[in-house]
Amino acid sequence: QVRLLESGGGLVQAGGSLRLSCAASGRTFDTSFMAWFRQAPGKERDFVAAISWSGQTTFYADSVKGRCTISRDDGVNTVNLLLQMDSLKPEDTAVYVCAAGRGYYSSSTHDYDYWGQGTQVTVSS
Repeated sequence: QVRLLESGGGLVQAGGSLRLSCAASGRTFDTSFMAWFRQAPGKERDFVAAISWSGQTTFYADSVKGRCTISRDDGVNTVNLLLQMDSLKPEDTAVYVCAAGRGYYSSSTHDYDYWGQGTQVTVSS
């Protein structure tokens, strides 16, 4: 089992920045890719960014490319997944959820095995 706990969300003005964190614990060695998804009210959960186990391979959704940076900091049986978000826009408003999977990279929610509860990001215009 892998436990994921997000933090760092909040209210920010358009053009501002936020840094989200996801603390992963448990059987983190069972996972390969980790990712961030987001879900706005009334919408489906959308892929934001993913990073490989080594941290050397990253993927971004077109909507955040150039404005977000995903990274990870590995400890002993723990992983801290980060998402630096800059130049935020009102359309970035959503609950941001951390995920971990045992397979190869995917932008589909179906390919991730573990999920956090999410952290709210609100961008005001």
